[in-house]
Amino acid sequence: MPAVRDITYEVDGITMIGSLGVPDAPGPRPAVLIAHEANGLDVYQKGRARRLAELGYVAFALDYQGGGEPPDFDIAQARTAALSEDAERMRAVGRAGLDVLLAEPAADASRVAAIGYCFGGALVLELGRSGADLKAIVGFHPGLRTTRPDDSVNITGRVLICVGADDPYVTPEDRAAFEAQMRAANVRWDMHVYGGVEHTFTHPLAAEAGLPGLRYDERAAERSWQAMLELFDEVF
Repeated sequence: MPAVRDITYEVDGITMIGSLGVPDAPGPRPAVLIAHEANGLDVYQKGRARRLAELGYVAFALDYQGGGEPPDFDIAQARTAALSEDAERMRAVGRAGLDVLLAEPAADASRVAAIGYCFGGALVLELGRSGADLKAIVGFHPGLRTTRPDDSVNITGRVLICVGADDPYVTPEDRAAFEAQMRAANVRWDMHVYGGVEHTFTHPLAAEAGLPGLRYDERAAERSWQAMLELFDEVF
């Protein structure tokens, strides 16, 4: 069984508590950084670190809200709103999580991917735009808007976007603008669009947020996860 433990670290003036999963297979192992949804690092997202460790990856579920658990809704919304307007802060938060991941001796720094959900998807894309050495970036129902689109030229690895066709928060216009950015930057990218699927389709408790347009879709969740694993097989 993999070893899973909490890691406390400081970034952006906030104490973060992330979850690190390390497989029992000998290293060095490919490494995956995980960025949670806007609500905060919940038990389900922490479980992704364990799930990836069980598959042989060193995985770190970073924290960008602070405290290692979801804050009140208003606090979470204010935090993500502030970060979304400051690409450098987003990149610094992502970099801090990446540093924790790469400090694990079993992690292979030459084989690293970053995945993100909702606002976490926007965060790992910004990390890629900073020039971080990521072999793959995967966004699940990710925020696609950026204040620094021209920096997409700094993305060095493959990009995979998995999004619902009926996602009210990631609009067709957002998708089209993102596609144009990827083409202009000459990034190798793919986008999987799932028909009839809304936002937060990967999280079984999506509806509990009580927000319109959030709905779990088991089929899309599993297909997007498998698409991610296939990409990892290719780049690692």
